[in-house]
Amino acid sequence: MNAQPQLSRMLDAEARGHWVRLRTLLALRWVAVAGQTAAVLAARFGFGLDLPLAACLAVVGASAAVNLAVWNMFPANKRLSERGAMLSLLFDLGQVSLILGLTGGLTNPFAVLMLAPVTIAASVLTLRSTLILASAAMALTSVMLVFHRPLAFVDGTVLRPPDLYLLGLWIAMTLGIVFMAIYTRRIGIETSRMAEALAAAQLSLSREQRLTAIGALAAAAAHELGTPLATIKLISGELARDLKDQPEYAEDLALLRAQADRCREILRDLSEGGRDDAHVRHAPIVSVIEEAAQPHRDRGKTMVIRVNGMPAEEVGDAQPVIARRPEIIHGLRNLIQNAVDFAADTIWVEVLEREATLRIAVGDDGPGFRADVLDRIGDPYVTTRGRGRGRAEKEGGYQGMGLGLFIAKTLLERTGARLVFANGKRGGGGPTGAIVAAIWPHEAVVARRGVARAPLGENPRFTRSNI
Repeated sequence: MNAQPQLSRMLDAEARGHWVRLRTLLALRWVAVAGQTAAVLAARFGFGLDLPLAACLAVVGASAAVNLAVWNMFPANKRLSERGAMLSLLFDLGQVSLILGLTGGLTNPFAVLMLAPVTIAASVLTLRSTLILASAAMALTSVMLVFHRPLAFVDGTVLRPPDLYLLGLWIAMTLGIVFMAIYTRRIGIETSRMAEALAAAQLSLSREQRLTAIGALAAAAAHELGTPLATIKLISGELARDLKDQPEYAEDLALLRAQADRCREILRDLSEGGRDDAHVRHAPIVSVIEEAAQPHRDRGKTMVIRVNGMPAEEVGDAQPVIARRPEIIHGLRNLIQNAVDFAADTIWVEVLEREATLRIAVGDDGPGFRADVLDRIGDPYVTTRGRGRGRAEKEGGYQGMGLGLFIAKTLLERTGARLVFANGKRGGGGPTGAIVAAIWPHEAVVARRGVARAPLGENPRFTRSNI
């Protein structure tokens, strides 16, 4: 099942619906109460406008009274439900429209404040709540166009703009509500998706770092426990000789020596390939690629690994030794998973070491990247393949979240890599397959160079023309 619709609903209905704290809306409402009071008093006594002062202050006072009641009824750290936040913003919208209706309607310069509740809703609420707020704002704006108390000075002079100008104001307000709702909502969704994607990347990285730390601790434990175990075995042997005339102790001493031998075997397995810290920090590049590819070896696809044009089985010491960092392993793992998800039969992992750079390219014989997303690959929630998705879903490999390449790009770029995405041609001019190349400056990851390095273009699959 494609997980992207489920994740989108989760982001839209759960995370976004509980972002709003009651204290935040109450604080904004107090600012609005203070601003409205100052504006009404300044218009009446500073500019000489004939306003229904008592009615205006009553509307402002109603907002303050609601704020006080809510402040005393609920804890300050309460987070509003989706419905509660929508009703609170609907109240603010109605209060603003009422005071605007008493002070000139759309001719009041502060009519632009009708956009505020809609913008807040588009930022933090669901699409349904945003549509309700936007529809209510447009309806109230239309009502104010017809029913409002005109602005007038105390001497009776009425400030009445032409009807055409009023119509233009109404159109501008309506379009402004629609535009702000769409734009703000789009930005809010992108921000929440980016936050979720970065959280997923951080979780994956921390998991790999914990695994690496466990490996280092196991190697250290094996090294430190070797001497105590040798001492235990030596003393148990001496005790066995000294107590050979006391058979009641022989069985216990034999068990002690057997358990000491077993501990040494366990520690030997733990420390194999890890007795010195350098092996934990660095490894031959084929070993790193094999570690990254291991979870996807049994998914029914042929995997070909070559280093400088040579098969991995034959490369031996001709391969470079690189930093064994969790970012590199997990980043390559995601690239390989993406290739396996969409490959028809075969994926290739090609290593090319040059004088100044090291390149690892992962390619497949699948449908390739869609042309319309090539320039956006690496952004979260971007689906990169146009065909072959059904096949991958049936195999259980395709998750459809659009996070794999984003996580891989984020992790590998942390190690100094530059990622290039392209489509290449199979032999005979067949259909295109996807290629992702990670290119590092040599000094960023290589601890020891390989014996031989192939010139650029020696590999017929990944050449300058398609990377």
